[in-house]
Amino acid sequence: MAQISSNFLFAAFILYLIATLFFGGAIREKGKKWANIGIAVTVIGFAAQLVYFITRWIAAKHAPVSNLFEFTTFFGMMLVFSFIMIYFIYRASVLGLFALPIAILVIAYASMFPREITPLIPSLKSYWLYIHVTTAATGESILAISFVAGLIYLIKNVDQTVRSKRTFWLEFIMFSLIVTLGFVAATTSFSATKYEAKFEWVNKEGQKAEMVYNLPALVAPHEGKLLTEGKLDSALQMPAIINAKKMNTVIWALLFGTGIYAVLRLVLRKRVAASLQPLVQKVNDDLLDEVGYRSVAIGFPVFTLGALIFAMIWAQVAWTRFWGWDPKEVWALITWLFYAAFLHLRLSKGWHGEKSAWLAVVGFAIIMFNLVAVNLVIAGLHSYA
Repeated sequence: MAQISSNFLFAAFILYLIATLFFGGAIREKGKKWANIGIAVTVIGFAAQLVYFITRWIAAKHAPVSNLFEFTTFFGMMLVFSFIMIYFIYRASVLGLFALPIAILVIAYASMFPREITPLIPSLKSYWLYIHVTTAATGESILAISFVAGLIYLIKNVDQTVRSKRTFWLEFIMFSLIVTLGFVAATTSFSATKYEAKFEWVNKEGQKAEMVYNLPALVAPHEGKLLTEGKLDSALQMPAIINAKKMNTVIWALLFGTGIYAVLRLVLRKRVAASLQPLVQKVNDDLLDEVGYRSVAIGFPVFTLGALIFAMIWAQVAWTRFWGWDPKEVWALITWLFYAAFLHLRLSKGWHGEKSAWLAVVGFAIIMFNLVAVNLVIAGLHSYA
């Protein structure tokens, strides 16, 4: 059953990639036929990923949202679902050209983590697991659509012929997306060589433990001692509060991502954002602004329910307190406060157009920081993810 589940996830990945090409064709050829094929393939891909989710649930005997691989693939699936809903309302092909590649990156990112089905730890054996995690991920996926609309708006309207803070930050966004691709490339490359190095280290409780690296050690665990001969042993040790293995992965992602970005710049001979600008020149600004706002207006209350209210109820059930300033809890609160400010500035101060687009981009950056940095680097009660 687990193998069948993996096959359907791979099929969904390929179908999303094919659908992206059709949406690109719809923009270039200005034909509804291409767009209709694109959305049809997207729906089939979503159905395939839904089958993956159901079959993995059957195999695991619990909702497959209990670790980073499962949560992130669910997030990617709901991002596609959110795009499908938005597409049938606004019929904007350009959203598919950008939303689907982001979903593809999310799924590819998830696939680099261990996929084994493991039993739930005691604190996760609760129906609040399904309610809290799925609702939070759904809210984040709807908010991600505002990022897609905002990014398209900025690519179209930021003047790429001059150097400015706006062009710098827009290009930094493109670089950040490419770093995710770098993570996939780095992990895949060393996995192909079956690289493995073992360290003995001292955790934050002062106990000796073993940590297995699947990438060469640019940073070592706290008081780490290399046990595997012939492997790279870093002299730079991380404090116990930092997950050294995952920090090492982030560094490798940055190195590979920077390399891929450099190659793209050499080939394109212009900024990545500038090379995408011709694809979005004829998109209606008001439409993008409307999509961005509506996505936040819908996603914010869903996120509030899942990431705060349901999370606090579950925290009380699992850890006998509603709030504990765990890093994951803190960043959920930061995300909530940011989008609350977004809506305030939009409705009370009249922040529309480019200002709203920048806010949507910053909001998604906060979500991704929570997903990547907080999950991978900072140790806390949610470290089981």
